[in-house]
Amino acid sequence: MIRLEDITVKFNEFVALDNINVQVKEGEFFTFLGPSGCGKTTTLRVIAGFIQPASGKVYVRGEDITPVPIEERNIGIVFQSYALFPTMTVRDNIAFGLKIKKMKAADIAEKVADIANRVDLSQEQLGKAVSQLSGGQQQRVAIARALVTEPAIICMDEPLSNLDAKLRVQLRNELKRMQQNFGITTIYVTHDQEEALTLSDRIAVFNKGVIEQVGTPNEVYNHSSTEFVCNFIGDINQLEPALVAKINEAKPLLHTNQTHYIRLERVAVNQEGNEGALTIKGLIKSREYYGMYIKYTVQTPAQTIRAIVRNDGVSIYELGQQVQVSIKAEDVMSYPQKEAGQ
Repeated sequence: MIRLEDITVKFNEFVALDNINVQVKEGEFFTFLGPSGCGKTTTLRVIAGFIQPASGKVYVRGEDITPVPIEERNIGIVFQSYALFPTMTVRDNIAFGLKIKKMKAADIAEKVADIANRVDLSQEQLGKAVSQLSGGQQQRVAIARALVTEPAIICMDEPLSNLDAKLRVQLRNELKRMQQNFGITTIYVTHDQEEALTLSDRIAVFNKGVIEQVGTPNEVYNHSSTEFVCNFIGDINQLEPALVAKINEAKPLLHTNQTHYIRLERVAVNQEGNEGALTIKGLIKSREYYGMYIKYTVQTPAQTIRAIVRNDGVSIYELGQQVQVSIKAEDVMSYPQKEAGQ
């Protein structure tokens, strides 16, 4: 569907994107994830046509669209700020692109009514000024405006970042539902790892203008291909040499010339049936209560390690309590050690 081939973008001497290659499948929800300034929004803007690459090509369904003007690319865009017209009605905001195309008034009215229904905007809301709507409703208007022209692709740049935490989670679910219902190929930009893992079919993790990994949420989380991805996606423990040595006593799988990490939920606390795992005693040093789970910091003779334990409402460990921590070598992610100065 979309293919980026050797895309390089420069701003004066600064290389914003360095030889980016990505393929997005038809109907896929594909997320560009990474910290601020990593190149994810720049890549989206290359696809949309706002930025011309210094080199490389953008293909859509096999056609080179690199020289094609923005308005001829058939791509819907939802900006971080929504970029709606605050004094215009919701109806006129949604209809704006259709009016630019000089469609008949009757056809515009029909299309606006249909798309409003599909994104859960009422007839009453269509008559209101955008400024009268909540943030979540404005987001639906922005999506409706992007979809009403029936684009082949929709690009979304941090569309939930201006909303409060609870509304972000609610609209995240709605976004995925809408995308699946429309079946439209979606490029989504975010710095929020949880958002990316929840929404995406596949994720490209960006770092300093390059892509570190492309994969499913499970692949980037549980099989991070680089140390950067391992640290950026979710919370993690870095294992110290003393603990690595003890794990190798139970099962010698870890190389001492590598750097080793383990996800918090892979660290078992007071669990039976951990054959082949290192089991070591420790003391609870701190506890963070999250409702569905509890995060513990455990001091062992080898190192302090953090663990996430599902909250069953019964086995809640107190500060200073002795527990047994178990770690399987198979659950550890390992990477070459960095050279000095890297």
